Amino acid sequence: MTEAEIDAAAQADPDARPMTEAEFSKARRVPRVKTMRRALGLTQEEFAARYHVPLGTLRDWEQGRTEPDQPAKAYLTVIAHDPEGIRRALEKTPLELSRF
Repeated sequence: MTEAEIDAAAQADPDARPMTEAEFSKARRVPRVKTMRRALGLTQEEFAARYHVPLGTLRDWEQGRTEPDQPAKAYLTVIAHDPEGIRRALEKTPLELSRF
C-alpha cells in the first residue's frame, strides 16, 4: 500500500482513525514512569520499594502533579534499560557495598 492508501484506509475506519490536532491536544497524557511501571508488572508500592523511590513521589509523578528532576530522569532511564540489574544492585547488603 502507498502512504496515500494507508492514510485513506485509516481515515475511513471510524474505530481507528487518526486523531485530529484538536483531539490530540486535548488527550490526557500518561506519564512515562507509569507506563514503565506497568510494563514491569509492578504496583506503585512494589516499584517504590524495589527502586527506593518514595511512594508519594512516584504517585506525584504518575498523576502529573510533579515532574521528575534531571537526576530522577536519569535514574528512571537506567531502570528502563536494566530493571533487573538495578534491582539486584539495590538488594546488596551494606557489607557488600563497603568494597566500593
